[in-house]
Amino acid sequence: MSLGTGVPFESPLSYQGAPSRRAAKNLPSAALFVRILYDYRAQGKFRLHDFVVMPDHFHVLLTVNRNISIERAVQFIKGGFAYRAGKELGLGFPVWQKGFSEIRIKDGIAFEGARTYIRNNPVVKHLAPTATEFPYSSAYPGFELDTPPQGLKPDREWDGSIDMAEAIS
Repeated sequence: MSLGTGVPFESPLSYQGAPSRRAAKNLPSAALFVRILYDYRAQGKFRLHDFVVMPDHFHVLLTVNRNISIERAVQFIKGGFAYRAGKELGLGFPVWQKGFSEIRIKDGIAFEGARTYIRNNPVVKHLAPTATEFPYSSAYPGFELDTPPQGLKPDREWDGSIDMAEAIS
């Protein structure tokens, strides 16, 4: 399925409360979260431009396709992770806070700013000496990412956008 062009969104998403912090610090759960992102990317739900999985939240820079809203994309990510974490890791507590925040990325400067913020999050929080040394970040070597949309401006036929999403506990 072609995703067309769109406007990026950075969407910071958070885990809910103390139990979720334990889940996020759990290496299998962080690795599962990354797999969830790539599973939905492979299904054409969104383009993935950058991400980081932190102990109590994550950031993702993605472009949704014309058939899906940013809210629906976040629902896939959060719901898919919660379901599979319960099934595969035996996590039975609530994983997410309700809602999320998003930032619409309107130009190349904002896009690069969001990427820099996402990639440097583990360094700022003293989880890694450099962005490329944090294994649950797209800055870590080996992760395949999608290219930014052309022009970073929505066209008249495009319903979706690129968002940066974040969730915080």
